[in-house]
Amino acid sequence: MEDLPPYAQLLGLSTTRTDSGSLLWRMPFRDEVVGRPGYLHGGAIAGLLEFAALGTLLEALGASPGVALKPINVTVQFTRGGVEHETYAAATVTRLGKRVANVEAHAWQEDPSKPIASAQMNVLLRRG
Repeated sequence: MEDLPPYAQLLGLSTTRTDSGSLLWRMPFRDEVVGRPGYLHGGAIAGLLEFAALGTLLEALGASPGVALKPINVTVQFTRGGVEHETYAAATVTRLGKRVANVEAHAWQEDPSKPIASAQMNVLLRRG
C-alpha cells in the first residue's frame, strides 16, 4: 500500500494494521477533505470507503496474477456528519467468487461502534 494513487494522496490516506491484523485506513482532517466548514466532504468519505473496500479485496485475492477489478456498483449510506477528527475505515469481503466479489466497508471517527458512513461494493473480477 506504499504507492497510493493521486486521489488517495490528496485525501492524505494511510494504512496500518489492527491488533487482529486486518487492514485499517486513516484519513486526517485537513483542508483538502472539508465540505462545509467543520465537516468532512461526502466525496472524501466515499473515497475513503472505496479505497478501504478495494484494498481489502486486493489483499483477499492475494497474489492472484492477472485479476483486474472493475466496480459494478457502489452504494454509500451516510449516517452522521464527519467532524474535525481523524476518520478510519475498514472493510470485509462478504463474497469472493470466480467472477464477482462483494465488499462492505465502514467509516468512523472516535468510536467504531458509531459509524459515520458505510458502503457496499460489488466488483467484477476479470481473470487472465
